[in-house]
Amino acid sequence: MSDRINKFIAKRLGVSRREADDLVASGDVTIDSQPASIGARVEPGQQVIVDGTPLSSDVEYTYLAFHKPVGYVCSRRAQGDAPTIYDLLPEQYRQLKTVGRLDKDSSGLILLTNDGDFTQAMTHPSHHKRKVYEVTLDQPLQPLHRQMISDHGVMLEDGKSQFELDRLVEADDTCWQITMTEGRNRQIRRTFAALSYEVTRLHRTRSGDYAINSLQPAKFVEVKI
Repeated sequence: MSDRINKFIAKRLGVSRREADDLVASGDVTIDSQPASIGARVEPGQQVIVDGTPLSSDVEYTYLAFHKPVGYVCSRRAQGDAPTIYDLLPEQYRQLKTVGRLDKDSSGLILLTNDGDFTQAMTHPSHHKRKVYEVTLDQPLQPLHRQMISDHGVMLEDGKSQFELDRLVEADDTCWQITMTEGRNRQIRRTFAALSYEVTRLHRTRSGDYAINSLQPAKFVEVKI
């Protein structure tokens, strides 16, 4: 059965279909030595080459759950003095892409895969995948601010931010569990900063159906979907 070229590439490189379309549009993709066009179909037996590298017709998907430590970035390249999580992974897993990200100062669960469809299903807002975090603030969260975040949301420069808050420790208003289905850049930190709080610890414990459980920092495990 034939596949659209963007789906064919996404499956094998672990990118989104939009990113695959960008590769096709850039002229870096050929099908049987002919330049590919957006929307083209790949028939069984045809050879697809991306930026000089042939793509296999067979696909083996890998899914990792990784415990990201504080101090590491999720990009493939180090940023300044901050190393990358790929330095902590064996060579055979370094081609995998992260499913979403955590910033350098955050820790917790990161999923990695070469399955572009899985990445899309986990990260696109329309799928409403639940994420759970543990957060520590530099000062107790005032009841009014808790109500604002949970019931009304806080307006940020890229739109309203709203998520569910549950106290982690009885009678301690600095430690909270956050449940949300969004995942905008540094959204949790920016939400609290808008109300004059600093997040001193941010740790993700769950993403969709996957939980960090007892996985130790810098360790990983292959998971099934």
